[in-house]
Formats: sequence, structure tokens, C-alpha cells
Amino acid sequence: LPALFKQELHNTEAEEGGTATLRCELTKPKAPVEWRKGDVTLYPGLKYEMKQQGSTAELVIHDLEVDDS
Repeated sequence: LPALFKQELHNTEAEEGGTATLRCELTKPKAPVEWRKGDVTLYPGLKYEMKQQGSTAELVIHDLEVDDS
């Protein structure tokens, strides 16, 4: 069975130049997660940091810009 969201993403407010963390909880531990913004797949680097521990997945966005909303 596919992994489903136990806890979905919530809106987060942050200041330009700051850092935002988006977090979700899945029904299956260590299920593969693909972070996307619209049709664009996000990859780890200076801007984006992906973390996953058990059934919790996090996306950390550094150096926030208006386009990140």
C-alpha cells in the first residue's frame, strides 16, 4: 500500500532572508518522499535541506525569498 499523510503540511510564516521548516508525518516509516513546488522537484543543496526520521519528513528552506511562497 502507498504511504499516506498522517499529518499534512501547515502554512508557515517566516521573514525574507530567514529559514522555514515544513514537516509532515507519513503512515509508513522511511517511505520515499519527493518535495515539489508546483511542477518542479526540489533537490538538496544550499537552498533546500531534506530530512527524514522514521515517519516524519522535513523540508528546510534557507535564505527565504518572496518567490518561495
